[in-house]
Amino acid sequence: MDVIELLPRLHLLRFPVGQAYLWHDGDASTLIDAGPKGSGAAIAEAVTALGRGPRDVRRIVLTHFHEDHAGGAAEFAALSGAEVLAHRLEAPVVRGEVPGPAPVFEDWERPLHEAAVRLLPPGPYARPSEVVEVSDGDVLDVGGGAHVVHVPGHTHGSIALHLPAEGVLFTGDTIAASPVDGAVMPGVFDLDRSQVLADCRRLAALDTDVACFGHGDPVVGHASAALRAALL
Repeated sequence: MDVIELLPRLHLLRFPVGQAYLWHDGDASTLIDAGPKGSGAAIAEAVTALGRGPRDVRRIVLTHFHEDHAGGAAEFAALSGAEVLAHRLEAPVVRGEVPGPAPVFEDWERPLHEAAVRLLPPGPYARPSEVVEVSDGDVLDVGGGAHVVHVPGHTHGSIALHLPAEGVLFTGDTIAASPVDGAVMPGVFDLDRSQVLADCRRLAALDTDVACFGHGDPVVGHASAALRAALL
């Protein structure tokens, strides 16, 4: 796993598939997404290498239930004591009470998805028994007030997290950056492509300096302009 400093208070954690982010507020940290199964110990090691302890991470905010984002949540919660947060529509899937709906693939997406799945650890992953449920418009005690933005096109309970005081946006898989040329683009493997495009427009309209995607390199500096140019 690669650990990359984006800002003094923000680090990117990159896994073979997908990525997570660590945001630091004083002596308390927040993990946005948790990587695939088997990532819990690696995240704990990364936190320690940054001069903090796993128990300094107070919460894990999941942008959605897909395994490359939620697979390590229960593992790291057990190591850190952090609470796990997800949208109220996503929480039952995160807890393993109901199955999550499969994406509606475009034909060109199928080989990409098959290649990504081959990089994920096989078998089921641990599920958190407790999930704090959030909804659109909720404000979390992160970065001077992190606004939960419900963006239901990728999954029904997908969320983004916007820190207006810091100019930082975590988009989950609603927006991505191309692995080929870094171009900003709508995310893939969605439930409702037309809704994703509407979600992208909503997120691009926010005032953002740093945009952090679930896949692909973040935009650090003048992110609003990059998102609007690509998505509006």
